[in-house]
Amino acid sequence: MSGLGGLNKSPNGVVVGVVQLQLPIVVTREDLARQTRRIVEMTRKARRNMGTMDLVVFPEYSLHGLSMDTNPEIMCSLDGPEIAAFKQACRDNSIWGCFSLMEFNPGGNPYNSGVIIDDQGELKLYYRKMHPWTPAEPWEPGNIGIPICEGPKGVKLALIICHDGMFPEMARECAYKGAELMIRTAGYTAPIRDAWRFTNQANSFQNLMASANVCMCGSDGVADSMGEGMIVNFDGSILAQSRNGRADEIVTAEVRPDLIREARKHWAVENNIYQLGHRGMVAVAGGAGDCPYTFMRDLVAGRYQLPWEDEVVHKDGTAYGFPKPTRLYGGPAKQAAE
Repeated sequence: MSGLGGLNKSPNGVVVGVVQLQLPIVVTREDLARQTRRIVEMTRKARRNMGTMDLVVFPEYSLHGLSMDTNPEIMCSLDGPEIAAFKQACRDNSIWGCFSLMEFNPGGNPYNSGVIIDDQGELKLYYRKMHPWTPAEPWEPGNIGIPICEGPKGVKLALIICHDGMFPEMARECAYKGAELMIRTAGYTAPIRDAWRFTNQANSFQNLMASANVCMCGSDGVADSMGEGMIVNFDGSILAQSRNGRADEIVTAEVRPDLIREARKHWAVENNIYQLGHRGMVAVAGGAGDCPYTFMRDLVAGRYQLPWEDEVVHKDGTAYGFPKPTRLYGGPAKQAAE
């Protein structure tokens, strides 16, 4: 099904490569420029390594490393030199690319963002991580939703980042908006390995949606990222997966958007993304289209509260050395982004 990792490309296939990039150390503007050049070179490597590749995906933190440094001097912007270099790399190598950046936010903490750039060097998708890995990450929660774009061969693409993928609602939102291939970039370390694997498979299976997933790889002297490049088919089966966690390895597979569309149209049993909104359709015409889930109704109404809410210990980042926040969501940071 994967065409020997994309070597044998079918007429309807989209070949994806996910880069287990070596975890960098970035402290200064010079470090940032050096790592930008490194990512550009790896984009060239992807094209040289496999002429059939349509899309190359770099992990979260590939530009900034895992230090959680919010120093404005090394934060990026969409019109900055780093994104310009990535656009040029995609154009020069005639390849689509997905890239990570920590984005300067004049109204609050930086955003953990990602972009997809087409093979002409045009920005096609821009996303801000909705669920930072709290309490260990300081990033501002994303406020622009989950966008979808049309990718190579017309495949509908979505991008989520790392911890986002632990919330089944995120993958469902991607599929609900039409995504056929969901990209999940990450910087996860080894203790998350099992959860990473089964959530990737569940995210795909529950939504009849392929997924391309990749973490940073190797050590920066403190953190140890696990790599774990993993491309999953719409039925939850693994098309390709790294077996050795080797830094800078590019894991590749062919994804078939035409078969995803066929499954979404023709599957009866386990067409779960459809059946969620048409439950019991054998018994009642059209199925029940209500919202029977208390947590959904409460979240929309602004009254989401767990039965054990008052017993939760970690409600901010102080345990990880971050100051207790005083600014409410939706204030100056939201205004600055608009």
